[in-house]
Amino acid sequence: MITFAAKFNVMEDKNFRGHAALITAYLIFGLNTPVSKAVLMYGGTSAMALTFYRFAGATALFWIASLFAKKDPVNRRDLFLLFVASMFGILINQMSFIIGLSMTSPINASVITTLAPIMTMLLAAFFLKEPITWKKVTGVLIGASGALLLILNGNMAHHNGVSIEGDMLCVLSCFAFAIYLAAFKRLIVRHSAVTSMKWMFLFATVCSLPWCRRDVLTVDYAAMPADVYLRIAYVVVMATFLAYLLVPVGQKSLRPTVVSMYNYLQPIVSSLVAVILGMDTFGWNKGAASLLVFLGVYVVTQSKSRAQMEAEKKSDTTRRRPFFHSKIQ
Repeated sequence: MITFAAKFNVMEDKNFRGHAALITAYLIFGLNTPVSKAVLMYGGTSAMALTFYRFAGATALFWIASLFAKKDPVNRRDLFLLFVASMFGILINQMSFIIGLSMTSPINASVITTLAPIMTMLLAAFFLKEPITWKKVTGVLIGASGALLLILNGNMAHHNGVSIEGDMLCVLSCFAFAIYLAAFKRLIVRHSAVTSMKWMFLFATVCSLPWCRRDVLTVDYAAMPADVYLRIAYVVVMATFLAYLLVPVGQKSLRPTVVSMYNYLQPIVSSLVAVILGMDTFGWNKGAASLLVFLGVYVVTQSKSRAQMEAEKKSDTTRRRPFFHSKIQ
């Protein structure tokens, strides 16, 4: 009994650390959207250059951090899997998001990211054999209608710096990250956060270099104001290094769908900051789209997991077992 209680307390402690890490990470992500938009609005730094700053800066910080961390050897198979995970969780995710953000508004981008829980639930059904119930289907349709409303409205608002291409790139970013959460949980659990991230960001940096090199070299660094440097520092140190250090902590103890639920925080933080700074407005259409997406995500996440359904089925079987059968056993 004491052993069980001790294990329960350890599990609860891990879950608490996981939730605390994700709350912090997604608050940082939420603030990152308007901060990154401010850097792009300056005009001296392109989306590709800002993306490379994130990759290269985080790579340097994670490799420095690994010098002070416990040794965590990676075999060849896991190294290859980390490369594939890097393509979805970092390269495609961040490049498509930052380019999409340069073509759309901070609120549009942040609201679209809340589709991640829906996408993750669907992908979990494929990778982890989670059941697809009527609640999940209903939630997907509601959430999709919210995203569609946002995208179609953006297509009619080019004069406000919004385009359907930018919104669709944000959707692609969301989809890539959902694949990362659903498909690579076992890989992330096997290694420390520093080990996983130092290799993933190194792979992303190398692979992005052909596309980003020209943009990085053409930036006029001498003419760049100090406040832009500070915003870039936030993007690299806080929204990349620290946030991506915290997300694997949540991945180790929580289900992929629970991890993705913390996308709720992003549009709330991003919208408030963007409106306060005068970078965007929050009209009825964005409000309606946000409510539809939130409602869709809520309905999906209220559906039962595979483990819950199997536990209920086992419990029903036990209750319905005939009395004489239990006596024989």
